[in-house]
Amino acid sequence: MMSRMTGDEGVLAARVDHLFRTVRADDGGEYTFEEVAKAIRAKGGPTISATYLWQLRKGVRDNPTKRHVEALAEFFGVPPAYFFDDAEATRINAELALLNALRDVPVRQLALRAKGLSEKSLATIADMVERVRELEGLPQGDGTP
Repeated sequence: MMSRMTGDEGVLAARVDHLFRTVRADDGGEYTFEEVAKAIRAKGGPTISATYLWQLRKGVRDNPTKRHVEALAEFFGVPPAYFFDDAEATRINAELALLNALRDVPVRQLALRAKGLSEKSLATIADMVERVRELEGLPQGDGTP
């Protein structure tokens, strides 16, 4: 068994939970614990159960083996460092947020239409979007209220 992933209680559970909430199945829904366990086993990963995944997500268990961390990381498409390196987790979470935003067809269409514009034009559009978000009472694009 590995030593604790971090000194902070609940960090592993929060990161596992975030991956389940953020990385989506082909149908757009959240992966089930059984789907993840089955996919890990199908790739020749370690024996892992849906119950164990639930326990990791809820913080009931917080000391997975290195093989379990690697298998989870591979399934969700993140490096194993995501689970214990704060800077890496922050960077990856930003990438996941962008990928989720791009799943939204109108957002993706807007982004594609902006391709090729100058930096000055892109900055103007970004300012306009922030102003509209403010008018609609939405948080700023960087996640701050």
